[in-house]
Amino acid sequence: MDPLLKIRAEREGMSAIERRIADFLLENAQLLRDYSSQQLAAALGISQSSVVKFSQKLGFRGYPDLKYSIAQAARPEGTQDTTTNGRTEKPELLSGDLWRRKSDAESETRAINPPSSLEYVASVLDRATTVLLYGTGEDADLARAFAHRLALLGIVAVHHNDSGHLAASITASRVGDVLMALSAQGRQPALCQLARLMRERPGKVVSITRHIANPLRAHADVALLVSAHDERAYVEPLLHAAGVQHLLDRVFVLLCDGRAERLARFEANLERLRTLSD
Repeated sequence: MDPLLKIRAEREGMSAIERRIADFLLENAQLLRDYSSQQLAAALGISQSSVVKFSQKLGFRGYPDLKYSIAQAARPEGTQDTTTNGRTEKPELLSGDLWRRKSDAESETRAINPPSSLEYVASVLDRATTVLLYGTGEDADLARAFAHRLALLGIVAVHHNDSGHLAASITASRVGDVLMALSAQGRQPALCQLARLMRERPGKVVSITRHIANPLRAHADVALLVSAHDERAYVEPLLHAAGVQHLLDRVFVLLCDGRAERLARFEANLERLRTLSD
């Protein structure tokens, strides 16, 4: 497994000192070759033995082995810059790096979400009387599109773009209804309160957030996670969107496979839409 992905996957179970080391490695992977274990320890204000033990706990022989593995994983393809229209751009970006990074995000996202979690999400959506969907920021468009897909399957799905309206819907929800909350950071206090309210109804809560510690995950019955990391601030949101879309697509396919009645409704609704558009 990619060492950076392994660190992200195991971060939640680490001690406070181990999380400090993990966060430093994740945020400075490209610069790690310039740090010895002693320098890393000094930068974090911890003992050198803590760095060594951290490396060994991840399955490496020591810090040099971990550092080399991370450097190989973080090294971009191509090292020379190319100038285009007066701008300096990296050739790996020009030659399809974005496609590769999206593929990596989808692959890492698939690795950290066990099939059993996705199957569980599909099962609760299939049984729900109503599915409430809410997305923050750019996730709102993904939530809206998924609500439309669920409706085509004959599942009553309501997309909300206002937390007040969502609160009203939650108070009217019934046992077994589902709230799907999409939030990259998962830290909005209002959304966390609504997730807690939904579980008190009692309903089910499915969260989709980045693979980081966040309160929304704690309020979810099942937390789906997205791995999307890039040092370029303008690229990382694109990778996150690709990861979220991959998860939603997998759940949708599970709702179709082996469910003849759902699939029949989907095909019938598609035909109705074609008729309306003609």
